[in-house]
Amino acid sequence: METTAEIVENTGIADVYKAAKTLDGVAIKTKLIESPFFSEASNNEIYLKPENLQLTGAFKLRGAYNRISSLTEEEKSRGVITASAGNHAQGVAYASQKLGVKATICMPATTPILKVEATKAYGAEVVLYGDSFDDAYQKSLEIMEERGLVYIHPFNDKEVILGQSTVALEIIDALKDVDAILVPIGGGGFVSGVALATKLVNPGVKVIGVEPENAACMKAALDSENIVTLPSADTVADGCAVKRAGDLTFEFCKKYLDEIITVSEMEIMSALLSLIEKHKLIAEGAGVLSLAALNKLPFEGKKVVAVVSGGNIDISTISALIDKALIARGRVFCFAIPLPDKPGQLLKVSEILARENANVIRLDHNQAKVTDSFQKVILEVVVETHNFEHIERIMNALKDAGFTGIEQIY
Repeated sequence: METTAEIVENTGIADVYKAAKTLDGVAIKTKLIESPFFSEASNNEIYLKPENLQLTGAFKLRGAYNRISSLTEEEKSRGVITASAGNHAQGVAYASQKLGVKATICMPATTPILKVEATKAYGAEVVLYGDSFDDAYQKSLEIMEERGLVYIHPFNDKEVILGQSTVALEIIDALKDVDAILVPIGGGGFVSGVALATKLVNPGVKVIGVEPENAACMKAALDSENIVTLPSADTVADGCAVKRAGDLTFEFCKKYLDEIITVSEMEIMSALLSLIEKHKLIAEGAGVLSLAALNKLPFEGKKVVAVVSGGNIDISTISALIDKALIARGRVFCFAIPLPDKPGQLLKVSEILARENANVIRLDHNQAKVTDSFQKVILEVVVETHNFEHIERIMNALKDAGFTGIEQIY
């Protein structure tokens, strides 16, 4: 049996092109989108590779389909199983339906119903178990043993990696003079495939992986030259919330990946907001990691492709992320102000906000709130603002009008 290092050494361009042929007519060849906004912000020529527009809303179906199509007829007859709360679940379910294979997907019981129903819609059996991915994963191993099913790993598998590698072929075909490609990293399957294919076709193109600061398992592994398990992986990029990189993906990255950039939670949320506002595209947290890293590139004037890896996000989550991004940019401002308990005070505040072009979102004029004086009440206001300078002007205008004790809540 080959070691992981031997698998990497023995995987060549013929394997990549074979995967591309397998996926021809199955995966959408998503077209590059030039981005004037991200180009100006990063001083590079930026193109988006929108894998969020893929059939299942993410790149994952590429690897899942390639892996399942490589099974023997005997293995296909047994059926496949995996554990996932997100894009891999739908990728395996879709690929199995297309190839006539029975699929079982273990998902945490806490998985949003929309993701559960989307997976079921592709004909898969869904088993809900536990409160976390780890619980669902352990359950999937039990079921695999009980039923004799074939396991489809989300990233630590050669055929899965080769399926993901087809993204690189499409990028190079569409932009032959590309200088760099940015790819999100979770367990490392996607970046392994993209780095492999890119370096085999054009070694001069840089491949840069992007991880959340709170879940940088591959960076930790490469820095220590050994796979490590992170104590936690708490990030809004939940599709990349992986504590431990795969041993196979580690070897691929060690050989082919140029570097890794890490990004903060606020940078991720800000990138999501920019993508929505400037390109009218919806993506999940993990999907915009590459965009979040654009301002950290160590070069300028280059042609760069940022892969938007997925767009499977529920409305409540995207609403919360947008709200946080707006606050972080100074686009939403909440403050509390003590007012004399007499007529006309609310009108006075409203007039100041109107003069300063602050759009009121919410007002809470609460006479029951306790202050240091029975003659005062607390007014809480949420306004839409332009930036932090705008917020400062509003604060100064209120103070100039004689209001004191103003507290900025967020």
